Amino acid sequence: MMHTADALRVFLAHRGDAIVVPGRGGRHWVKLSERQALDVPLGDPAMGGHAGFALGLALAQPGRRVVLFDSEGDLLMSLGMLPTIAEQGPANFYHFLLDNECYATTGGQPVPNAKGVAYDAIALGAGYPRAFAFAEVGAFEGALPGILGAPGPVFVALKVLPEVENTPIGGRVRWNPRTRDRVIADLRGELGVVG
Repeated sequence: MMHTADALRVFLAHRGDAIVVPGRGGRHWVKLSERQALDVPLGDPAMGGHAGFALGLALAQPGRRVVLFDSEGDLLMSLGMLPTIAEQGPANFYHFLLDNECYATTGGQPVPNAKGVAYDAIALGAGYPRAFAFAEVGAFEGALPGILGAPGPVFVALKVLPEVENTPIGGRVRWNPRTRDRVIADLRGELGVVG
């Protein structure tokens, strides 16, 4: 297993001008990202909604790579998104799954059958043309240029170490310092959208 921050650092070297929806990796991503105007963090309340939102961005911006850092907890809440993404077939969509085998943001409850689920196989079965799984950061780093060099949609499952949050949600420090309006304004500015 790898640390989430290490996996995100590997990706950062290949980001380019991609729009990134950091999902559950958000608290690490906001510290690493050098192009926050292209980051679209939805925050913790969006559990289960990251894949649909990122798909919408990919369809709206077909000329720009859209990268989602999802979690298995989020994905399990919206498995129907996998065949929807596959059917839409956005060539610019790169779906990374941060699988820590637990619901870390709600206290670390185990995900059902956590060690027995092959999310890459589920993605392939749902119609993704390419899917990969990595448990070690070195193997992920070696494969990433080829993964990003081919068209999507692509699914990449990454086994990461759990980082359980036990502070009640209302008492946590916000990892995303930008307001929703600021995120929208920044992204519009970066994309050249007027109005």
